[in-house]
Amino acid sequence: MTFAPRNWAAGEVVTAALLNQEIRDQLNSMFDPWTSYTPSWTSSGTAPVIGNGSIGGRYMKVGRTVHVFIALTWGSTTTPGSGNLSLGLPVAAASALPGVLSATCTTTGSVNFLTGAAPLGNSTTSTGTIWLANPGTIGDWNAWAAGGPTLAAGDIVRVYGTYQSAT
Repeated sequence: MTFAPRNWAAGEVVTAALLNQEIRDQLNSMFDPWTSYTPSWTSSGTAPVIGNGSIGGRYMKVGRTVHVFIALTWGSTTTPGSGNLSLGLPVAAASALPGVLSATCTTTGSVNFLTGAAPLGNSTTSTGTIWLANPGTIGDWNAWAAGGPTLAAGDIVRVYGTYQSAT
């Protein structure tokens, strides 16, 4: 919903305009196109640089439920910086176990597809560190840092899922 429903008073006259605002417009907002945004891309160490790559996202917020999709396309001049890398969410997550988003990485190298997760922070942060499975060790997960995965131009990292917002 785009706003909190109104509290009706006894004896209030219901008009077409009020019905449209309270019912039609609320329902329409749930079927609107997703909202585009540019996610932040940060690191616990040296900052990453997008260079000639691209980063974009879109989301839909219904009540306190947020559906989100982020795509980071690596360019020939993109550098990962150092430390664990995080992508910003469009709306701050709730502090009480807000969830885990899924992550995938399509690469042009010898390992063509990696899966992972992005556990969400608390309401004081709006980023989630991406954890990708280590293709060399079964059951091993590593935070995405400058050392891996090694990405090349055209590789794409996608993060998607649903979480509860703080507001």
